[in-house]
Amino acid sequence: MARGPKKHLKRLNAPKKWMLDKLGGKFAPRPSAGPHKLRESMPLIVLLRNKLKYSLTYNETKKVTMSRAIKVDGKVRTDMCYPTGFMDVISIDKTGEYF
Repeated sequence: MARGPKKHLKRLNAPKKWMLDKLGGKFAPRPSAGPHKLRESMPLIVLLRNKLKYSLTYNETKKVTMSRAIKVDGKVRTDMCYPTGFMDVISIDKTGEYF
């Protein structure tokens, strides 16, 4: 029997609105517990790597978030799997961009 919350998410079971390719690997980043539901949010790593093209790999995204350069709704977030919602504002101070 499984105990506790699920920690993995298969790529094929990820929400379709994330638009992940089927052959890009076996697993998808699972959003950590936060203010938005799993199906109504997108992890920060998917947003930075796949949508905004700020990094190419997992490790590059990790370095960007750990350098405290990404703010979600005005607060610095270092968790790559932080769930970002539809109306959240993502700001990057070094480039002065807001999404």
